[in-house]
Amino acid sequence: MAAITASMVAELRAKTDAPMMECKKALTEAEGDMAKAEELLRVKLGTKAGKAASRVTAEGVVTSFVNGTTGAMIEVNCETDFVTKNDSFLALANAAAKLVAEHNPLDIAALGELPYSQDGFGPTLEEVRKGLIGKIGENMSFRRFKRAAGAAKIANYLHGTRIGVLVEYEGDETAAKDVAMHVAAMKPVSLTSAEVPADLIEKERSVAAAKAAESGKPADIATKMVEGSVQKYLKEVSLFNQSFVKNDKQTVEQMLKAADTTVKAFTLYVVGEGIEKKVDDFAAEVAAQVAAAQGAA
Repeated sequence: MAAITASMVAELRAKTDAPMMECKKALTEAEGDMAKAEELLRVKLGTKAGKAASRVTAEGVVTSFVNGTTGAMIEVNCETDFVTKNDSFLALANAAAKLVAEHNPLDIAALGELPYSQDGFGPTLEEVRKGLIGKIGENMSFRRFKRAAGAAKIANYLHGTRIGVLVEYEGDETAAKDVAMHVAAMKPVSLTSAEVPADLIEKERSVAAAKAAESGKPADIATKMVEGSVQKYLKEVSLFNQSFVKNDKQTVEQMLKAADTTVKAFTLYVVGEGIEKKVDDFAAEVAAQVAAAQGAA
């Protein structure tokens, strides 16, 4: 029997985009025959993994893992909402969150190289991801993750599978949980007004300036209108200044002070946020195909 070398496995993987261990199994079964091994993989996995890799993954889930003062949250994407209910996909997402918490990978690439096996795929998380692409037939990807570790306590909240929040705090656990739920509902962009990103402030200022110009007010009044709008915006998007969702008579900052609790940081993930989804226009697609057929006739 021919020896299966690493270069042979790499060559087959490059041709098929199949997981490394699947390539090795196919080569072993084919006794080193590259063409036969490729055929075996096509039968087993089809060309799903290779074809799926270019498709947009705007659906998905957010999962988290907390152990003491160490916590992690990750967004794992797929193509359709249907796959977000798949047990294998959910197991992959939950495992990824735990791996982030326990191993502190530098980035997504480093996360993918961590040891993990599932559904007969492995020995790394990335190999499992590729294997499940072939098995399920949809592209899936690890988009982003956050890890928090140190002296601060960790509170987490998942609103279904599409919104996730991590809160780093000192003090009362119930108050911190309430803040996590508040963040999921109100979606602040920073802890304080001073920490709101400059690009968001400029965008709001531009909108306010356009509205002020349309009002026809004198320049000095228009300037005050713009600044008033910006200050209002800063209060609306900074966590501590927002009205607490469970008691709108007090701000989040006031609630935390009453509970003798300090929130040091928060992270909010919303599935697909910022990803441009492809919208299929079936009628236009049919029309284009008809036109092409007529042109060829």
